[in-house]
Amino acid sequence: MFQYVLGLVTFWFVFRWYKETKRVSNKQDKYVYITGCDSGFGNLLARHLDKLGFCVIAGCYTEKGEDELKKSSSNRLRTLHLDVTDSESVSKAAAEIKAVVGPKGLWAVVNNAGVALPSGPVDWLTIDDYKPMLAVNLGGVIDVTLSVLALIKKAKGRVVNVSSVFGRVSPFGGPYCVSKYGVEAFNDSLRLNVAPFGVKVACIEPGFFATNVTDTALMKNSIRKLWDKLPQDVKDDYGDNFLESSLEQLDERLKVFKDTDLMKVVGCMEHAIAAVHPRTRYSPGWDAKFFWLPLSYMPTCISDRVFLKFNPQPKVSLL
Repeated sequence: MFQYVLGLVTFWFVFRWYKETKRVSNKQDKYVYITGCDSGFGNLLARHLDKLGFCVIAGCYTEKGEDELKKSSSNRLRTLHLDVTDSESVSKAAAEIKAVVGPKGLWAVVNNAGVALPSGPVDWLTIDDYKPMLAVNLGGVIDVTLSVLALIKKAKGRVVNVSSVFGRVSPFGGPYCVSKYGVEAFNDSLRLNVAPFGVKVACIEPGFFATNVTDTALMKNSIRKLWDKLPQDVKDDYGDNFLESSLEQLDERLKVFKDTDLMKVVGCMEHAIAAVHPRTRYSPGWDAKFFWLPLSYMPTCISDRVFLKFNPQPKVSLL
């Protein structure tokens, strides 16, 4: 019985591997629109797809980002200014793209732009701490997608949404997890809605990688700023040692989990764009595969116990 099951599992993985090796043809005729190309995953993906022969349209927030990307790419790659929180900017970019791609439509859009700060316990934050991040990470994904969806349908193309393992589990407070849970919901509903039109929708759920999102100095500075703004009674609830314990734990977690090989994520993005049979979800990073995602499938009582055990506890904790 065991050998039979093992044989089936082996056959399945070999079959899936073979199926996923097939790539789309005529890459030189396929336009790919990527947001957040100033740095990180978006920048690497733009340059990678450009080398593979795709026609890349890279949305950058800054002129510096546009200039530097142009210098490191071929003449095929186009850049445009894009602020995903500004609907006028999003609409203007969509109009430019429509003029460029013509009747063939847009092969893929990659919603990569995102921010991660501020992040901290829920009672350290205000609604104004939530709004800017939700505008980028969730509102931007929705607005950009809808602005070019007709072009994607015309090409029977792809929508690739960059979420996070923290769209599956929420071990810390703040708007980041809220925004990524929202991306997951938008991704799933969109995937079902556009499947009849031949459009494929994929979600990328990376673990910890060495980008601006996981910059230790920026994260620590943000936490200290939140702490400094707290009313004294809230500080008293948490205790004098809570801040330093949190910063120490942040260091430890990033040392253990953070991966420096950004191409693991870019490779998943490229597969979602270029494979004839892309997956619906990708989980780059060992921590995503072997820690965060398995934890997300566990009963809530177990995942809560794990998070509470390893998170710093306030002075008034009853646990």
